[in-house]
This record gives sequence, structure tokens and C-alpha cells, in this order.
Amino acid sequence: MCAAVYVLSTVTGYVLTSALLLKCPNLLHRKRRGTFLCRHISHRGGAGENLENTMAAFKHAVDVGTDMLELDCHLTKDEQVVVSHDANLRRATGINAFISDMAYNELPPYLCKLDVTFQKECYCAGGDDKRIPLLQDVFDAFPNTPINIDIKTNNDTLIKKVSALVTKYDRENLTVWGNARNQVAKKCYKENPRIPLLFSLPRVLQLVGLFYTGLLPFVPLKEQFLEIPMPSILTKLKDPNGLTRSQRVLIWLTDTRLRSNTLRLSRICFQVYIWVLNDEEDFQRAFDLGATGVMTDFPTRLRDFMDKNGISKPE
Repeated sequence: MCAAVYVLSTVTGYVLTSALLLKCPNLLHRKRRGTFLCRHISHRGGAGENLENTMAAFKHAVDVGTDMLELDCHLTKDEQVVVSHDANLRRATGINAFISDMAYNELPPYLCKLDVTFQKECYCAGGDDKRIPLLQDVFDAFPNTPINIDIKTNNDTLIKKVSALVTKYDRENLTVWGNARNQVAKKCYKENPRIPLLFSLPRVLQLVGLFYTGLLPFVPLKEQFLEIPMPSILTKLKDPNGLTRSQRVLIWLTDTRLRSNTLRLSRICFQVYIWVLNDEEDFQRAFDLGATGVMTDFPTRLRDFMDKNGISKPE
């Protein structure tokens, strides 16, 4: 009987303590806040308004007033860090070749029109700028703009060179990096722990497990930025009428959990970005969920929405 009372009191105490710390995380942790806080993030520079990952796209997004540029990096054969989403150039340039097999001066220009990945049946027609830029070009052009770097390949040299560029341009307080793969994210952190780190997908799953077991307040986390998709965007990528009943239920359940947990997570120790949202209904929902920021292909559309609704950059 005494053992049962002891176990029950211990479990009860643990549950209550965990609940309190989840509600008031600063009782145990000092909230880690980077030097930049971002509401408005331009995905690939704003792939719905200019050709993705081009200097023209980045300039337009900054002119619109974006808080952060999101971009992707690869390494060329002559070890230049270039800004491109795909490892293979076929979709973007029409040339079936890998960036890693070509020197930088051999890279072809972008096609005149590219699909917008997160907007069904949408294409962006570009202007004169069809060049694949170097990462250092972006750093040179936008020295004060926070940049979110997705390290697209598990390449030690790429990671070292990106880190070296971030350090050279004194951008460790204006950059966040990582990848969905944990192996890449771990290498990024090992190479330069001073650059804020994104949660990889396995670490997101661990985060969810820690959250639901009540252990999250007690576990130190090296990551500072959480990027998660809004599950309902799946309905934007395919015909909603083509979704099965089970798919609809899964989307609804996941969205429900997202709604209840995003604000709690953002209070603990990191910023929460939801991607990639391209219409006002989703913008509103993301901010209602408590997201720190929204990532979009349409920076002008998001800026107009934020201005209309009085949503400003957090202090």
C-alpha cells in the first residue's frame, strides 16, 4: 500500500511539475533568443513572384520588407557554394546534369518559367536575372538581412565552406542553418555551434516525444529554430477531392495537435516557423496558432496581409 502511494505521489508530482514548466518554461530555462526575430520569411526568395533563389528574387523580397530570406546551397565541382534548391539542374534549367559535376562558370541559366512547388498549377515567369548566384553574392548584397540556409547535401566540404563564409561576413548572429536529415544537422552544429541550428526531422519527432512524455522542460536542446509544415497545405498540392477519408482524418488530427502545441513550443526556447503558406486564410491560421513566423512564396501577399492586420515584427 505504501509503495503504491509513493508511486502515485511521485507520478503526480512529476506530471504537475512538468505541466508547470511547460506553461512557465523560464522557471527552469532562460529563453534563448537570437539576435533576429522573424515574422515574414521569403521561401527561396519568393518563388511565386520571381524565379526562385535568384538575386532578383532576394532583392524584391528585401524591398518588400521581408524579415528573412530562405535559400538552399550546393557545391560545384570547383568548390563554389551556389544558391540552388535542386542537386540536378533538369527542372530549373532543362539540362540533365548535377551541380556537383560542373564548375561554376559552366552552370546554365534558369529557364524562363519555373513551377511554384507549394502552389498548385502555378508558374513564375522570370525577368532578366536567370543566373544561379553564389552564396557570397547574397551575403554581399544583404549584409543586414537574416538568412535561413538549407544545406542540401551531406557534404563536409560544403558545410565547412558555408561556415567559413558566415564567419568571414560576420553573420553568425544573422544566420540559421541545417537540414531535415539529422546527420547533416549534426555536422553543421559540430562545424560551427555558434550558428543557430534548425531542428532536423528526427529531432522534431524526438521533440514531440519529449513534449508528450513531459520530459521536454528537463532536456537541454541545441537547436533554436523549428520549421514545420502546416499539414493542411497537402490539400493545396493535390486535388482535395482526391484525398481519401483516412488522409483527411490524419490531416485534421495533425492540424489539431499543431494548433494546441505550437504556442507552447514557441514559449520554451525557440522560434517556430510554419511553411510554405501562400494565401491569407493560411497566414491567419498560422499566426492564430502562435507561430513566430510564416514562410511564403509570395512575399508581397504576406506583407500586405500583415500590414492590413497589424502584424508586426516582434520586439
